[in-house]
Amino acid sequence: MSKTFIALCAPLTLASAFAAEAGSATAAAADDAVVLDPLTVFSSRVALQEPSATFAAPVSALRYEPQVDVQSRNFAEGQADVTIRGGTFENTGFSVGALPIYDPQTGHYSAELPVSPYMLGAPEVRVGAAQAASGFNATAGGVAYGWRPIRTGGAVSAATGNDELARGEVYGGVASEKAVLGGFRIGADVSVAEAKGDGVRAWRDTNGAARRSEFEFGRANGRVQLANAVSQTDFFAGYQSKDFTWPNLYAARPTTALRAEREQIQTKLFVVNHRTELGADGDYVQAGAYYRGNRDHYSIPLFGPATDSRHQTLVRGAALDGRQSLLENTAVRYAAGMADDDLDSNTLNTTGPGNGRFMSRTQAYGMLAGEQTFSLGEKRDLVATAGARYDDSNREGGEASPLASVELKQVGAPLRRVYASYSESTQLPTYQALNASPAAGALFRGDRDLPRATAQNIELGAEFASGAWTTQAAVFYRADENLLDYVFNPAALVGPASGRSAAAVDLDTLGFELFATRTWERVDLFAGYTYLHKDDNYVAPFNGSFYALNYAEHRLTLGAIGRLGGGFELRVDNELRRQAENPLRRNGRDNLDTAVGLFYHVPGVKGLVLNAQVENLWGTDYQDVPLVPHTPRTWSAGATYVW
Repeated sequence: MSKTFIALCAPLTLASAFAAEAGSATAAAADDAVVLDPLTVFSSRVALQEPSATFAAPVSALRYEPQVDVQSRNFAEGQADVTIRGGTFENTGFSVGALPIYDPQTGHYSAELPVSPYMLGAPEVRVGAAQAASGFNATAGGVAYGWRPIRTGGAVSAATGNDELARGEVYGGVASEKAVLGGFRIGADVSVAEAKGDGVRAWRDTNGAARRSEFEFGRANGRVQLANAVSQTDFFAGYQSKDFTWPNLYAARPTTALRAEREQIQTKLFVVNHRTELGADGDYVQAGAYYRGNRDHYSIPLFGPATDSRHQTLVRGAALDGRQSLLENTAVRYAAGMADDDLDSNTLNTTGPGNGRFMSRTQAYGMLAGEQTFSLGEKRDLVATAGARYDDSNREGGEASPLASVELKQVGAPLRRVYASYSESTQLPTYQALNASPAAGALFRGDRDLPRATAQNIELGAEFASGAWTTQAAVFYRADENLLDYVFNPAALVGPASGRSAAAVDLDTLGFELFATRTWERVDLFAGYTYLHKDDNYVAPFNGSFYALNYAEHRLTLGAIGRLGGGFELRVDNELRRQAENPLRRNGRDNLDTAVGLFYHVPGVKGLVLNAQVENLWGTDYQDVPLVPHTPRTWSAGATYVW
């Protein structure tokens, strides 16, 4: 309890001290202040922008994001299930620009985006009606990234750490100052990153062999950009490879010793995306196309060919969305897209009794909504939106989904915004669930008859501003029907041959979210709290859930950035959680996770920052996913030079 108290109070203590100092600062003190070069910011809602164990990935900025729960195996950049509002990794979506990008084999790989965060804007978490309007094949929520404008400059970083860690990244960009191509400025940037280490865990597997969680990651990106005052077009190519080992990565059993499981993933992504701003009232249009290939080799060494799985998915997609004003107070919002995919696998197939029915699929969707603004005077507007979307596939019948919202906006008042919304969304199951063998003995059993999932979402929320405080709050209720989950009977899940089964389940989720920020002269403070309650309707004999019922009943995030003076900066992120009970969980359901970093902006060398940081400061052994060992304490020290 003392560690919990210390970690949660430390940022608050810093905030109070610096606030008092700021309130009584003298002119002399102000003259002594050191102007710091800001660190590269990948997200404004967390303190630490980069991880300790490897180079930063898009998922890195989500680790302490108040609206997102990242359940990692190894570290988040290795394998992480990203969940939103108590959903699962299967019903969380990702978008880059106009394009929803997904993995059709399994949601475990949805976060495999081979893009340097230097090229992306801060992540935007979409929920409720916003996700229903702009998302794709994800019913709980989505994470959206925009393409960052290219500027002339760059960054180089290198670090070392525990267990022979070595990592580095080079990013560079150049952009013309004037229009050189048909009224457009032209720019280009590249990024190369690599990380490897012996791994933070050492253990002996079921055969007594010594194992380590060694890893080696690499990523290479390139982009060309055409831009003017109102539009931006990006041409992107990226490749990423990951090779890592972790005990009980996926196939954990409560009665067996730790087993080495290895994952090798290669992901390539090609994107073209265009966005044009159409006016100061928020009108825009964006469109794009992409090609994504993901190759995965998953194996359990020493357990024979039955545990050697090789999958390759290809996805070709295109999408557009936008907003267009029709009259002074009337606008229309629209979105449309398609995704065509196919799977090649040595374990997922369409032959044999009960196996899957197909190995390729085409999906399409369209959304249209009208928006009407009513002026209430005194800088107050009421905005009403109503519309619907339609999702269809050549493998499953289509589904129409309504969406509606009403929003009160006020300028200059403490209550800036209050809103209510109702939306429905839908998605199809992935190939891992559809095409895996349903027979006893399979590690992951499938069901080729899994239906389309649907979700109904009701939400009420508000935003406040008072002085330097900004606060957002929301209460929501989501009713999932035919949600894809992997279920089990705890009494039967005992040996290597027993498995978990894909199933369509009904689940109701009630939740409350609160997020607040406060800025002083020397401190930035941000805190989030989430409460979730679920009523499930699981069918016997499956009375356990690996994913849908693996959620935090209470989750508190607290971060702070302290500008200490003399070029020093302290960054702290905390997550305190109480997880829902699970019959497979070991080492308790309460956990405090703290990450802290100290940064030194070297005087006289503009852009040079030395850093040292620690994750899992208290060395807890909490299991993000039941039976999967947690990442121990990790540390790193390095330098970054930005120009």
